[in-house]
Amino acid sequence: MVNPNIDLVVKLEEKIDRLVERYHTEKEENKILRGQITQLTRQLEEASSSYSQLEERFNNLKISKSLEASSEDVHETKVRINQIVREIDKCIALLNR
Repeated sequence: MVNPNIDLVVKLEEKIDRLVERYHTEKEENKILRGQITQLTRQLEEASSSYSQLEERFNNLKISKSLEASSEDVHETKVRINQIVREIDKCIALLNR
């Protein structure tokens, strides 16, 4: 006759072994996931830094383009004013004859 306590002990040992295996598996998976978190955090920081740099360059480009456009407008305006002044001078010269 088999002692029922021995069966209980054997089943308990089997369950403990399975539990220990699961523990080690979960521990290894946890280690892998923590590594991935670290790697993804680093990638996110690099992307964020890159984004900030690109945004700053974009803003600088917008400012320089607006200044460039203003310079062209100023130049065109000066040329137009000079043309108008020459025309006025011609008109005055014609009136003085």
